[in-house]
Order: sequence, then C-alpha cells, then structure tokens
Amino acid sequence: MAEWSGLHSSTSRHTMDKSITLPPDEIFRNLENAKRFAIDIGGSLTKLAYYSTVQHKVAKVRSFDHATKEATSDELYEISVQEEVTARLHFIKFENAYIETCLDFVRDHLVNTDTKVIKATGGGAHKFKELIERKLGLRVDKEDEMTCLIKGCNFVLRNIPHEAFVYAKHADSEFRFQTTQPDIFPYLLVNIGSGVSIVKVESEDKFERIGGSSIGGGTFWGLGALLTKTKRFDELLQLASKGQHTSVDMLVKDIYGGSYGSLGLTGDLIASSFGKSATADKGFPKEDMAKSLLHMISNDIGQLACLYAKLHNLSRVYFGGFFIRGHPVTMHTITYSINFFTKGEVQALFLRHEGYLGAIGAFLKGAEEDNPNQYSWGENYAGSSGLMSVSPDMNPMQRARSGTNPRHHCHHTKFDMLEMDRLERKLVNLPLLQDASSYIPDTVDLAEDALAREYWLYCFEEALDGVVKRALASQPDMPEAAERAEKFRQKYRHKLQTLRHQPFAYGSLTVRSLLDTREHCLNEFNFPDPYSKIKQRENDMALKYYQKVVKSLEELSWEERQFALIRGVLAGNVFDWGAKAVSDVLESEPEFGFEQAKRKLEERPWLVDSYDQWFERLKGPPHKCALFFVDNSGLDIILGVMPFVRELLSRGTEVVLASNSAPALNDVTNGELQILTESIAAMDPVIQAGLREDRLTLVQSGSSSPCLDLSRLDKVLAMVVRERKTDLVIIEGMGRAIHTNYYAMLSCESLKMAVIKNSWLADRLGGKLFSVVFKYEVPAAGHDSEALTPP
Repeated sequence: MAEWSGLHSSTSRHTMDKSITLPPDEIFRNLENAKRFAIDIGGSLTKLAYYSTVQHKVAKVRSFDHATKEATSDELYEISVQEEVTARLHFIKFENAYIETCLDFVRDHLVNTDTKVIKATGGGAHKFKELIERKLGLRVDKEDEMTCLIKGCNFVLRNIPHEAFVYAKHADSEFRFQTTQPDIFPYLLVNIGSGVSIVKVESEDKFERIGGSSIGGGTFWGLGALLTKTKRFDELLQLASKGQHTSVDMLVKDIYGGSYGSLGLTGDLIASSFGKSATADKGFPKEDMAKSLLHMISNDIGQLACLYAKLHNLSRVYFGGFFIRGHPVTMHTITYSINFFTKGEVQALFLRHEGYLGAIGAFLKGAEEDNPNQYSWGENYAGSSGLMSVSPDMNPMQRARSGTNPRHHCHHTKFDMLEMDRLERKLVNLPLLQDASSYIPDTVDLAEDALAREYWLYCFEEALDGVVKRALASQPDMPEAAERAEKFRQKYRHKLQTLRHQPFAYGSLTVRSLLDTREHCLNEFNFPDPYSKIKQRENDMALKYYQKVVKSLEELSWEERQFALIRGVLAGNVFDWGAKAVSDVLESEPEFGFEQAKRKLEERPWLVDSYDQWFERLKGPPHKCALFFVDNSGLDIILGVMPFVRELLSRGTEVVLASNSAPALNDVTNGELQILTESIAAMDPVIQAGLREDRLTLVQSGSSSPCLDLSRLDKVLAMVVRERKTDLVIIEGMGRAIHTNYYAMLSCESLKMAVIKNSWLADRLGGKLFSVVFKYEVPAAGHDSEALTPP
C-alpha cells in the first residue's frame, strides 16, 4: 500500500503518527478528478468535502440490426460494457491534528482541477485560513456557519432515507430510524455547541434563530474541568456514564420523604441539581459530579427546546452539535429530558451524518451554479463508513472505521467517510401510496430481529463465493478481473462483519440494504452486470416458446385462462438466480423449464390466497390502467408476465411496465425490456397494437435494486401513473413484494405475487419452499376489503 506522502518529513505536532499509512484509493478517493472543495473546521474535527467525477463501467444492451448480421447467431441483442461518468460527493472527517498532512496530500494529488476557491465554514476556518491558502493555493471563501448547517441538514433529510433516528438506550435496537417525510419542513434544529442555538427551519432558504442559551456543551466541559480536573470532553462523558447523580443532587424524596403527590412529582425527580453539595462534609467522586452536571445541562436544554417547540407548534426537533455527535450518554439524557417535559408528545431526533452538515452546506453554497438540489443523491454504501456505535469510553474519532479494508484496521482509526452518488433521475413518491409519511418499504427490520439478522448475514456470507464466481464469469476476457473480484469479496465480507457488530451502521438493516450494499460493492470494482450473459441466454430461449404459450392459453375457456395466467406469472417468478434454491436447480438441470416450474408450485389453497376475490373482480369492469413492477429476465418476463399483460390489454386496460433503470441480479432492465417487447410485438399483434396505440408503455423505475422502495421512484414514472389514472398496481417477486412492500398500503387496488424461494423464510411464514403468496387488496374506503394478514 502506498505510504502517505510527506509523512516523515516534518515533526510538528500536526504530523500523523508514524505508523499511519493511507492507501489513497480508500481515503481521499478520486482526488485527481476533484472539482470543488469545501472545508468545515470545528474545535477538534475537520470535515473536507469535494465533488468528483467517477468513471465506471456500465453494461448497455442494444438490439442487433438483423439485416446486416451474419445468420450464424440467433442472439437478440448484444451486451457492451461502456465507460460512464457519474458525479460523486466525498466527505471526509479527521482530527484537526492531521490538517497539515491532509492538505499536503490533497495538494500532491490534485491533478486536473480548475478550482480557484475553497468554501470554508466553522470556527476554525479563520484560524487555519492562511495555512489552507498556502498549502492548496486556493482562495478561502468563508461562509456563514448557520446557513451551512441548515443547508446540510436539508440535504441529508431529503436524500438519505434513514437519516434521522430516535435513541432508545434500553431497547433491543438502540437506534430507531425514522422514515423520511415527503415534506421535511418545518422543523426545529437545536444545535448544542459551546452554547445552544435554536433554529426554526421553514423552507430551503427560510430559517430563523428563535432562541438559544449560553449554557451548552462548553458549560458542561468548562464546569466539568473545574469540578473533576479532567480536561478532555470525552473523558468527562466517560466519567459521567459511570457516575451516580443521586449522591450529589437533591431529589424530591430527600425533601419530602417520598413523592409530592398533589403536584404530581415522583420521589426520584431531581429537585435541585448539586443540592446536596452545600451541606456535605465530604467531597464527591468525580464520576458522580460529572453525572450530575450532565443531567443539569441536558435537562435545561431539553426544557428550553420543548418550550420553543410548543411556542412554534413544531413536532420535529433535531439535535446536533459536538455535545451530541453520536455520544450515547448525551443522546440518552436529552431524549429522557424531551420525553419528560412534553409527556412523550415530542420525540428527540438525531442525525446519522450530523457531523458532516456544515461541510455539506458549505459545499452546496459553492456548487450553486450546478444546482445540486435539482438532482436526487444516494448514499454509496461501498465508500461510506456508516454510523458506528460509540461506547462511552472511546472518543468517536478513535473507533475503528468500517469504510476501509480490514487488513489496515489498526491504521485507519482516524478517518470517517461519506460518499453520495448523483442519481440519473429525480426520485419521488409513488402518488398511489395511501399515506406517504407512514410508508415503510421493508417488511422486517433486522436490527430489531436478532434471529432474522443472524440468518440473513449468514446467508449473504455463504452466497459470496457464488457471486464472485458469477462476476468473474461475466468478464472472461479481462485479465485483471480476478484481482477486482478478490477486492470485491474482501470489501463486501468486511461490510457484513461490520453490520454483524453494528447493525445500524447504514440506517435500518434489512434484506434490501444487504442486497443494495452488495450491488454498490460490485459496481465499485467494475462488475456492473454479472448476470448479463445468463439474462441474454434465458431471454433468447424464452422467446422461442412465447407463441406456443400464448396459443395454449387461447385454447382455454375464459375462466381456466385467468387461473393459468396467474400460475404462469408465478411459475416465471421461480426463475430467480438470486435465490440459492433456484440457482442450484438451474446449474444442475439446464433443461429445467417453464412446465417443470409450474409443477414446483404449491397447490391451492396457497400460503396467502385471495385468488377467488381477484377472479370475482375480473368479472367486473376492466381497470383503467395497471402499473406492473416486473422482476426477472427470461421466462419470468416473457412467458409469465407478457401473456398476463396481453390479457389486460385485451380487456381494455392500459399497462405501464416498470423495470429497473440499471442491473441488479437477473432482474430485467428497462433497456433489455425495450428490445424484448419489440421482438414480442413482431410476433404478437396484441402487444404490437398496444405499443402502437400507446396503451402499453415501458418506463424505468429509477431503481437498481432487487427490492422496491415506492418512496424513491423515477419522477417520469410518477407522472405517467398520474396522467393515466392508474387504478391497479401489480408488484411481483420476493424482493419487491415480500422483503419490501408486503404491508404497503395503496390508495388503489393492488396485487402482490411471489413464490417463496428461500426455505428459512418459508418456514418463518408458516409455509414451505415454493409456497405462493397471492395477495389481492382493495383500499378500505367504501369497499369491503379482504383483510389479508400474513401467516
């Protein structure tokens, strides 16, 4: 690994510990393409932000021009791997002691930047201005600290679904992540630095400091230092976490011998902070004094925050500042205080990326001409360290970080990273969610369910060799593929190990987040589409059977056909390379086909079975428009979904097919589906007419995940859904209809169909391998909806 340049030359107090070597591909990544810089220098930590362009490989499909192509190949389309440039934001946090070394490193690696300015904020921006200008040769442009903080806060709340959390010290999962509301305003931000600032935020650009206090984090630190002779903030917190405040504080029961019933005060309430010290004839342990002081300051701030929240009628109150910064001790005392003063009506909310807000805001100020807010951004799990648990005896910056290779763990304890990728599409809510603010995509929160967590982490670890093998097989002609595949293996295995110990590192831990992290890591090492060859082969094969399947369906009576169509969709859904039970069969029996899959399916009654209700509905008037979220390539889309779509079109229902924008496992992508649909249209007049009359539309979902988050969908899709007055949503597959959206409530009729291809999950749901979930739901308003609870 590369030594970090300039490490051993200077011996000032700013140099790093000699043992620290930093592989540049892991800490200051893509610096050579950095475009803009911003820096936020606080009392002890520096946060550096920059924007870079990342070149990575993407798999593109395009149909062959059959006129010019040799007749030898009967492949429908070709797959080419192309370079694509995307935008990425990098944020790095480190201790101020390393600022000089870091600036040297940045200067030595800045190759092609045309930047002349660095935006700076934070109290230290003034102090280090001259150093930054000298080292980087950039002009320091200072930005208002509060404006930066608010801008950063708005940005993370808007772009990171699990940004805010409630802290529950004694619960199974200490961190309870909140679903981000479609509208993040208005909110109260209580920033507890040296003093306290209380800010009301009403919109992107409108905020006002409505109050504050001089009794803040600096007070705790200063008085704490005087009382305990402990100079370090973290050591003070550590002392406080071990102390007993009751030996120092005067409680209600110390005055009244018990509770004060008529005023509703329990005996254990603090009547007077430090009240016992006036009359004590002995000194107190440091720990107890630190604990009493912590309660005193936290309760004071808590009460102040509650009064302002009430005064301005705000229910969302976020806490930040160095006093909080992920310290369980302070998060717990603030949470307790808010809960007490509002009688549980207001929850104290904390932010996963709270330490980065100033840097993000300063960066956004500098990037205004690019208008970063017109895009959606997504956290890149491969390059971000995630939220670490803080045991009170360690300063947050000295904990081992997870964004790095485990081999260098001991060296990298000083850096923390966040990377955000700019998404091609602006993402919005599906307009058909019954209540967007209470929608939670994921069915099970693995942070709260230890058994499920153990199983799925084990499952993903077991599957890793297969994924590596598949990635290699997808790039047989690339000599360096083996080395990249090995790096992918190490990176993803390390992420799994981190999540075993810190389930909340990236927000809620779910099957979806484990799958998405794997996709991010594959992309990171340039394996954009490991299943491309398999998808191509299966699509070509399935097309040969399409007409035969349609013909046999047409020979059935109307009633038989409706059932056969559903069985066809379910049989198609068996073909999922993401499920071990299936990939084992497909590897060992290449001739395993559509009819064999039907025989695998559970007979009715299914595990969840509302087919009778669906069948009755089909006797009624046709739906106006159906939105169908599709799943796998090959037999699934071609022999399962397309005949079903054909039937809907024949009934007079318009159909919108939503498929992934980019590859994930063997799911069909929008690019592949365009080509497949055209070639099906060439042999099927119903599909052809649908396309020609614009009654069959293909749109991309904006997602590249095997699961589905209905609150982050392509804006164009949402527009189409509205314009066409969609009144039926169909969600197919285990990832989209079981791991996610099983409980999703829609404002129109919905159909969730999946085959359970994982024996542990089947067992847990009370079924067996290849059990069927067929869930038809009608929104309650004005209908007798079948309440279908899962087994």
